[in-house]
Amino acid sequence: MLEQALHKHFGYSAFRTGQKEVIEQLLAGRDVIALLPTGMGKSLCYQLPAYLLDAPVLIVSPLLSLMQDQVDQLRQFGEKRVVALNSFLTVQQKRYALHYLHEYRFIFASPEMLMQPQVKERLQQMKLGLIVADEAHCISQWGFDFRPDYLRLGEIIPMQHKPPILALSATATKSVLHDIETYLHMRSPFYFLHSVNRPNIHLAKHFFQHKDDKINWILEHVQTTAGPGIIYTQSRSKAESISLALLERGIAAAAYHAGKEAEDRQFIQQQFLVGKLDWIVATNAFGMGVHKGNIRQVIHEFMPANIANYMQEIGRAGRDGQPAVASLLYAEGDEQFAQFIVTEDLPKALHIEQYLRNRDKPMRMLEDGSISETAFRVLHYWMQQESNEEVQQRLQQMEVNKYKAVHEMLQIIQSTTCMREQIVHYFGQQLTEKISNCCQNCGLVFEEILAAKQHEEATEQSLTWQARLRRILLAE
Repeated sequence: MLEQALHKHFGYSAFRTGQKEVIEQLLAGRDVIALLPTGMGKSLCYQLPAYLLDAPVLIVSPLLSLMQDQVDQLRQFGEKRVVALNSFLTVQQKRYALHYLHEYRFIFASPEMLMQPQVKERLQQMKLGLIVADEAHCISQWGFDFRPDYLRLGEIIPMQHKPPILALSATATKSVLHDIETYLHMRSPFYFLHSVNRPNIHLAKHFFQHKDDKINWILEHVQTTAGPGIIYTQSRSKAESISLALLERGIAAAAYHAGKEAEDRQFIQQQFLVGKLDWIVATNAFGMGVHKGNIRQVIHEFMPANIANYMQEIGRAGRDGQPAVASLLYAEGDEQFAQFIVTEDLPKALHIEQYLRNRDKPMRMLEDGSISETAFRVLHYWMQQESNEEVQQRLQQMEVNKYKAVHEMLQIIQSTTCMREQIVHYFGQQLTEKISNCCQNCGLVFEEILAAKQHEEATEQSLTWQARLRRILLAE
């Protein structure tokens, strides 16, 4: 029985919602798309099958920090047959890993690493037990206009002895689910779609006349309310300035963004996880796969570019099931900046002309600085897939879609109807129950949420260290 295997390998006596249904379908050889909220134990859906299947499991992971975090967790559980194929490996380490790849139980890799000829060839020679696309929404949300290698994941799926494919995510619209199924070449997949609603996260929004007023609000708010928390901002410089201002006020905070060295980012994340830091001020480079159950607040200092990103980011709060607050700060004109940011790295029509002039050596465009690396990656991929006219139409449609997504987010901010109901409806679902202190539009008494938090802290202190550890593990 699966329950016996669950207890044997992980010490749990029962499955969480969706886990057993997903695992049963995978063991029967069927492809699966599973939409499970953050904190519902998505990783168990491939970890338990890895112990029951007589072949390695390949996990495609979008971020180095997420990959390393997952590897570290498995090793803490005593798993030795795990490897991460990433840029941290030396040439000798990579050669060793590829030679013995068939002996590992868990193989983690980024989409870009999988597209390297020697890696792709090695995987296609092997018999895999399962292929997992973790954070699978990235296939659609990142693949088309940020990291096109996501759209090529189907290339690494062996034609002979095709293993079942598992796509995992916390949030995905119907169109994103369709993209996942298409680009992973899934065959009549089993869908398990849990509600995207997180009832313990209370939705707040605050309006300001001037953008600078947001910073003053954040500094006062953080000093007078419960953490730990994450503050999302749109620029590296602002992340640094806000974290410095918090430090000057005696708040244990740090900035996290892609401009920092990988080792520094890893250290900051670890400090946050173990409670040495109360607040992280970050660009959207932070948060995916961060297993910290007691995040009480997520604050958006800027307007998210779309509802999907907003849900992914606020979903990092309250993984322990206790009350948490997501605060969205808005000043007039924020949507114009959001539109600029989301289209800044899209290739333009002039780039298509430049590409055609440099068709023999397109890398010249990067070398002379006429295009950003991200824009070139997108342009180079689509110029190999479609005609010049089709690429131009595609780029124009991308821009239209991004403007539309910003407008949808603006509607959530400006609307006076229930925020939660609108968000759940956006993902094609219905809100089945209303909660007290639901959102700003339904009425939100922040003191009541804080009171619940204080009660939870008192309860936590009364638990033994073994019980606290078990609670943390169950949240992952």
